[in-house]
Amino acid sequence: MTSRRQFLRRAGLASAALALPVPASGRPRPTMPAARHDAAAVVARDETYWEQVAAQYDVTDEVTNLEGGYWGMMATPVLEAFHRNTIRVNRESSYYARTRFNREARDITERVAAALGISSGEIAFSRNATEALQALISQYNRLEPGETVMYADLDYPAMQQAMDELAVRKGAEVARLVIPEPAETVEQIVEAYREALNAHPRTRFLLLTHANNKTGLIHPVREITALARSRGIDVVVDAAHSWGHIPLDIDGFGADYVGLNLHKWIGAPIGVGAMVIREAGLSGIDRAHGDPGSLDSIYSRLHTGTMNFATILTVPDALDFQESIGWENKYARIRYLRDLWVQEVRDVEGVDVLTPENDELIGAITSFRLNGGTSGDANRALVRQLVEDFGIFTVARTGVAAGDCVRVTPALYNLPPDLAKLVDALKQLVA
Repeated sequence: MTSRRQFLRRAGLASAALALPVPASGRPRPTMPAARHDAAAVVARDETYWEQVAAQYDVTDEVTNLEGGYWGMMATPVLEAFHRNTIRVNRESSYYARTRFNREARDITERVAAALGISSGEIAFSRNATEALQALISQYNRLEPGETVMYADLDYPAMQQAMDELAVRKGAEVARLVIPEPAETVEQIVEAYREALNAHPRTRFLLLTHANNKTGLIHPVREITALARSRGIDVVVDAAHSWGHIPLDIDGFGADYVGLNLHKWIGAPIGVGAMVIREAGLSGIDRAHGDPGSLDSIYSRLHTGTMNFATILTVPDALDFQESIGWENKYARIRYLRDLWVQEVRDVEGVDVLTPENDELIGAITSFRLNGGTSGDANRALVRQLVEDFGIFTVARTGVAAGDCVRVTPALYNLPPDLAKLVDALKQLVA
């Protein structure tokens, strides 16, 4: 029989599970604005609407954060759901994990797969895109001694390192190409890959980034993959910065292997990404660490161990929030915020913007250099100066063949005055 004390304790826990966390700012959360169905270009400039959206984020006033590319802050309704899920999982503990989680995770997987236009058997949750991509690269089994793996200067360092390690282990060669700077057209980028593949005819495995984390350049994945596949080359696509940032068509990529994040532009809790293996490519990836699972299942290719159950459970809430805004509206808005600062400084002497004005090649992320500074020290010092003297937070990026740079990534919690603040800072710094 349940004692009165036990009853009250359980009731208190149930109430806690339903309680909404108070934002650190102490401000009550405004109601989410009604969905907009006008043309996205019109919605992108409706500041009254976007002020209401930005109010859904409990943002620090310590700095102006223009580094939204590291990971995506959870909107308050998503954070509230994460709190509720955390309390629930903690309360139900292993009973929940062993009896209910797998069923609920399957439903969430099916929703994510449907949103991506793939089958639920072609996707498995990881803790981030890096984990997914490193598994895809390190477990790739079609590379023979003397063949070549290829990547570009703009590819993510951890993925480059994984390709290097794969080549050493398999007795293969490594070919590196440099993406043209500035890259002005799709054809210019495709031609760079064509020349590199012509120079390395034994290439077997190609790493290709969709939305670049260093400069912000969007690569024409469909065209490059078609070029590679016509030569019998498998492609692994780093789409860590893609979903929720720019239109994403995995089927249109034409590649069998893709790594994704859900905690960047989707705004899910930190610690959730995804591995995608198209059905035709499953045999090309070995099972993970001797995993005894089925050769016909993607789950045998990624062995993460225990993940944060509440993180996975909150993915639908993150998708709900994004969908309430509308994907096209979001794409247009963050691109609009990017354009606000880029168009003001592109012609300023001493400011070098590293992405073109070509709609096919840009999203929200754009990097720059000041006064020709290309060293790591110079760009890290610039990041420090921006935050210490102007209260603007950005990040330095390294590994670009032409030199280091500083990345600017606005997010939905940013408003035009944030970008005007950056413009004023850059003009002062080069004056």
